[in-house]
Amino acid sequence: MSRLLHRFWSRLQAHFVAMPAPGGAAGVACTKDDPAKALRYDDAMDALPLCIDLDGTLLRINSLHEAAFMAVLADWRVLARLPVWLAGGRARLKQELAARWRFAAAQLPYSDTLLRLVKRERAHGRRIVLCTAADRQVAEAVAEHLGVFDEVIASEGTNNLRGSRKAEELCQRFGERGFVYAGNDATDHAVWEHAAAAVVVNAPTSVSRSAAQRHRVVAVIDDRASRARAALRALRPYQWVKNLVTLVPLLASGDVGNGAAWRNSLAIMAAFCATASAIYVINDLSDLAADRAHPRKRLRPFASGALPLATGLFMAPVLFLIGGVLGVASGAWAALALYAVLSLSYTVRLKEMPLIDVFILAALYTIRLFGGGEASGHSVSMWLLGFSSFLFLSLALVKRVSELYRLQSAAQRRTERRGYTIEDLAMLQMFGTAASFASVVVLSLYVQSDTALHAYARPSMLWGVIPLLLFWQCRLWLSTSRGYMNDDPIVYAAGDWVSWLVFAGVAVVAAAAWLPA
Repeated sequence: MSRLLHRFWSRLQAHFVAMPAPGGAAGVACTKDDPAKALRYDDAMDALPLCIDLDGTLLRINSLHEAAFMAVLADWRVLARLPVWLAGGRARLKQELAARWRFAAAQLPYSDTLLRLVKRERAHGRRIVLCTAADRQVAEAVAEHLGVFDEVIASEGTNNLRGSRKAEELCQRFGERGFVYAGNDATDHAVWEHAAAAVVVNAPTSVSRSAAQRHRVVAVIDDRASRARAALRALRPYQWVKNLVTLVPLLASGDVGNGAAWRNSLAIMAAFCATASAIYVINDLSDLAADRAHPRKRLRPFASGALPLATGLFMAPVLFLIGGVLGVASGAWAALALYAVLSLSYTVRLKEMPLIDVFILAALYTIRLFGGGEASGHSVSMWLLGFSSFLFLSLALVKRVSELYRLQSAAQRRTERRGYTIEDLAMLQMFGTAASFASVVVLSLYVQSDTALHAYARPSMLWGVIPLLLFWQCRLWLSTSRGYMNDDPIVYAAGDWVSWLVFAGVAVVAAAAWLPA
């Protein structure tokens, strides 16, 4: 009896939640936890097909934007063809771009809440229709992967199935008020006006508010991540720790009381941070397919759909502008420009070339050193250049070896946009450990040099730095071989308490060598 009363009460609640409010407004159910309840409140409604939009609704992305971006990225000549295709109609443009878009439907970012609703409604016997303005090639691929749709209605090169045209198509098939429609933007009002009920999915606030006033809204789904938080994540601020390298020339010179040198050093550090973030955004945009195939990188803002492509294309030039202004103010704009050009080249092509990629990564660290030296007025010595070159090469190889270990644990042979296979693992480890020991050899030679004798009051104290740095690098390689290195080695060290102890020890020893006896 209690179960029967519970079912009756649940049915009654769902009925009143979905009842139209006075004056034509609808009672809106926020159903993120259990979205199917709001759609099941009377037998007549249960019998109606549920029609689902694709872009921005079932998918967290706009397939047209992604297809256009990836097509241009693969072949810049597509830019010249876009106006020609558009002249033939928007549906023609979608068809041409869809034919060039190589994507895996299984890896696209979906609205999990809506997908759960669709599967449950289908399990209750409701007819599920994918109805989208996207090209049929894209829609069919998604439908085939998900396996939950009874029918696909999509644009096909001549008819752009958007807004009123979509409404006409649905009314012809199912009749006026003969379907429930799930959409997400202002163009969907034209469809909701002819639907028996509306499901609003991840829509802007203005669209949700207007839909509640104009249509019979039976469910509102919003499972989006915070866009502001996603934008901050896209900047990768945790990577800014690498740019502390720009302060090394000033600290190594001992001129720590020079206020102007500090201002310029901090300015170039901030410039490298902004420029690096711009390049990270571009890297994430260009690596969408590879990131979505990666177990961890698929959660990045653009790969997961938390941020649209348009936002990234706006963020990148703004960050470049900020970096450029700070670079000019610091007086080290030439090093910053070289860094930007080399980083972009690495992102677009050089990261796919074995060995060249790790030498470029090492060079990017070295350029930061030069930038810091130029800004502070303290040039980088040949000793520091020799030591840092071997050290940074070792760190770059740590990054590649860690990627190959993850590849090996996933039983894969190679990954996208990298020039290595798991057969290269032993050789890269050998290169990296050799570079680590070479860096310490250079440092030991520096300690005995006349340069150190003139720079430090007690240069013999610097011998204490050698075992500390050797221990730290050996520990990085041991952590990598054990599978602990899931990030860039510098980022890993920033969160590693043992590394902090080593750095503190190095600072104490350096200070002891610098201070007079």
